[in-house]
Amino acid sequence: MSQRVSSLSSRTSRLRTRAAVLAAGLGASVVLGAGVAAAADTGVAALPAAGTANAVQAQAAAQAKAATVKKAAAVKHAAAVKKAAAKKAASWIDPVKKYTLSASFAQAGGMWHSTHSGQDFAVPSGTNVMAAHGGTVVKAGGNGAGDGPAYGNAIVIKHGNGTYSQYAHLSRIDVRVGQIVATGQHIARSGNTGNSSGPHLHFEIRTTPNYGSAIDPVAFLHAKGVKV
Repeated sequence: MSQRVSSLSSRTSRLRTRAAVLAAGLGASVVLGAGVAAAADTGVAALPAAGTANAVQAQAAAQAKAATVKKAAAVKHAAAVKKAAAKKAASWIDPVKKYTLSASFAQAGGMWHSTHSGQDFAVPSGTNVMAAHGGTVVKAGGNGAGDGPAYGNAIVIKHGNGTYSQYAHLSRIDVRVGQIVATGQHIARSGNTGNSSGPHLHFEIRTTPNYGSAIDPVAFLHAKGVKV
């Protein structure tokens, strides 16, 4: 009888031990699951989302910086273009390129009624003639544009401050009276028309649009920074 009771007691004890182990395992699983869930709720699973947000913010900042740099460059370029245009508008240039100076201002000779009224630039016929400064065409045509046949085909441009420039002995005139021209703009082709001993451009600086008011054009251009 006592042996049976002892056996039963031993079997009951083993069952209790197994139940305790199972309960402990189940509790550990529950605790572990809760921990994983808590970790997911508090940041572990959220790390990729946070990294993406940081990357988006960094990209947005880089794009904003690039846009600012591009805008600053555009503003700087526009300012440079405006400055260059203003400088060009304020400057004077030679009326032709690749020339040789021939008859000069106030030079005496049998080719002129008194003394030479301008500066001659010896160039081949057909050479590009440019406006020495921006202004408005006030004379253009044959017979010296009204100043006499000795000038041949001629142009007179009015500039600011009571200054005029004249271009004579032209083979072709490519502007009209009233036209506004810019510094360096093509206005004609050089030639050998009128009282001329060879192809060249006769260039004058005047204080009025008419013959008789010429001043030394080389000295004038030197004062404007042009190396004639």
